[in-house]
Amino acid sequence: MSDDDDPDRATGRPKTRGKERSAGRGNTRKADRAPPKPIDAAALERMALRYVERFATTRGRLTDYLMRKIRERGWDGGSAAALAEPGELAQRMADLGYVDDRAFAEQRAAAMQRRGLGARRVAGAFREAGIDDGDAESVAPAIADRAVESALAFARRKRIGPYGNGEADRKLQEKQLAAMLRAGHRFDLARKIVAAPPSDTPELVDFD
Repeated sequence: MSDDDDPDRATGRPKTRGKERSAGRGNTRKADRAPPKPIDAAALERMALRYVERFATTRGRLTDYLMRKIRERGWDGGSAAALAEPGELAQRMADLGYVDDRAFAEQRAAAMQRRGLGARRVAGAFREAGIDDGDAESVAPAIADRAVESALAFARRKRIGPYGNGEADRKLQEKQLAAMLRAGHRFDLARKIVAAPPSDTPELVDFD
């Protein structure tokens, strides 16, 4: 190829000049951007208040959020304070009524069970949210009371058992049973629902 056939040679412009200009502008912007200031106690409290205003949360989740912010920005108060303050602040938010782990657990359990998820999946969500054993146990009776209703809600969504289109063969029943177990339902309850014949009016008492 001749020089005239090469656009960059014909114009006399180096091939990389445009990229260099773009890179130069990006580096200037990065250089001009000041690093975030380390967090002190007042800034941490403001973050906590904004968080609880925006989200229903737990002490554990709030603590994790504040710890993450400290790791990202640094702590203006010493490493020992950085480790202790988030948990203390989360407890203070709970004492003031801004955080209520039990109410969070009740609402989360009810919402999950309406979607057809069972007690084991609810327990996993509690662990992830940092709900302690005392609050989890206080909600356990209500979760147990809704167990059949929740399992039938899942069966309705997936057309299992009484909500199926016809009698399922053994292979299909095994798949349906596995799906109900993954959704967190008890084995005995899931097996009973999977084995139930199609019905226009399944009753909760039939599966207690």
